[in-house]
Amino acid sequence: MTLSTPRLTALAFLLIAAGAIAQPVYRNVDKNGKVTFSDQPPAANVQPTAPRGGGAAAGATGAGLPYELRLVVQRYPVTIYTGEDCVPCGTARSMLTTRGIPFDERIVKTNEDIDALQRLSGQNSLPLLTIGAQQLKGYSDGEWSQYLDAAGYPKSNQLPAGYNRPPAQPLVAVQQAAPPRPAAVPAPAAAPAPAPAATGPTPSNPAGIKF
Repeated sequence: MTLSTPRLTALAFLLIAAGAIAQPVYRNVDKNGKVTFSDQPPAANVQPTAPRGGGAAAGATGAGLPYELRLVVQRYPVTIYTGEDCVPCGTARSMLTTRGIPFDERIVKTNEDIDALQRLSGQNSLPLLTIGAQQLKGYSDGEWSQYLDAAGYPKSNQLPAGYNRPPAQPLVAVQQAAPPRPAAVPAPAAAPAPAPAATGPTPSNPAGIKF
């Protein structure tokens, strides 16, 4: 899909508006140890600290990435929702990997996952891509590239050597069942009471003598 210049401008404004909702707050420490908070990133010669309450998804916070790419990841985190035996999902994943986009992956597999996807996007089609608050339903190389460009992601791979993408996770976290409670141990049976001693005459004691 080809977007005209006005549509690209509107796309950029849309992404900016979506990212403003999750504007990060930066913690700056000067040379005297004074701490201040600002919505502006630290100066280029100052090591930035992690934003407080940033909108990045877990696993895509940008740790270890180049500074400019880290800012984009923190403002517009990318998450792809995929399914098993989904050919477009594999193509979409390869596109993001080849371009060097840091992203999280959520796998839709169980009925709970499907319900969660329905609540998230209003439909059950895969793949689904989110860039910040923006959703792209179905894979389209041209459309996805346009939105990634507008968000500020580099057009070529700039990931550092040795970068490891977070492993894919189920959309709905699997909760482990509680271990079964041990069966109650039955109480030992009471020993039978001894037979009362004979008090009257018996064949071996015809007189009934008590000792």
